[in-house]
Amino acid sequence: MSHWQRFRQESSSAPTGRAGRARGFTLIELLVCMGILAFLATLALPMAEMASQREKERELKRALWEIRDALDAYRAARESGAVLGAADQPPYPASLEELTQPVPDARLEHQGETLRFLRRVPRDPFADPTVPAAQSWGLRGFQSEADNPKAGPEVYDVYSTSPLKGLNGIPLKQW
Repeated sequence: MSHWQRFRQESSSAPTGRAGRARGFTLIELLVCMGILAFLATLALPMAEMASQREKERELKRALWEIRDALDAYRAARESGAVLGAADQPPYPASLEELTQPVPDARLEHQGETLRFLRRVPRDPFADPTVPAAQSWGLRGFQSEADNPKAGPEVYDVYSTSPLKGLNGIPLKQW
């Protein structure tokens, strides 16, 4: 009988006495493993929260860019004559919902065509989810100061109403 066959035969036979207890885990070993797992979970939880915050901030940047781009496109359309409006009024929409409504193109070469600047108003990811998307934003009017934004008869800019600070330390309202 070879050395390996003898070893296999000895290890396969059921050990007795003290060696028989070595097959399972002791209570102390299980408690140590549970402690290590709990410690690793406490390290992973803040990382998961930070990843969630970072994703919400990405959504906020994307939404701000999308709305601001639509506001700029609306202004350019008003200034080019594609969208009609009173000459004494600022060239901005009266509400965010106005950006989602189809507007007839007033230029002669584009008669019969319509313009739409947003498919839908994006939601502020930090706002209350029960509030409609268009109302989740703070609105800044054309005559309003940048440091102290106030709503006006038109929408010149939007900002987050969240009191939180971003991961970069800047309040989300100032983005």
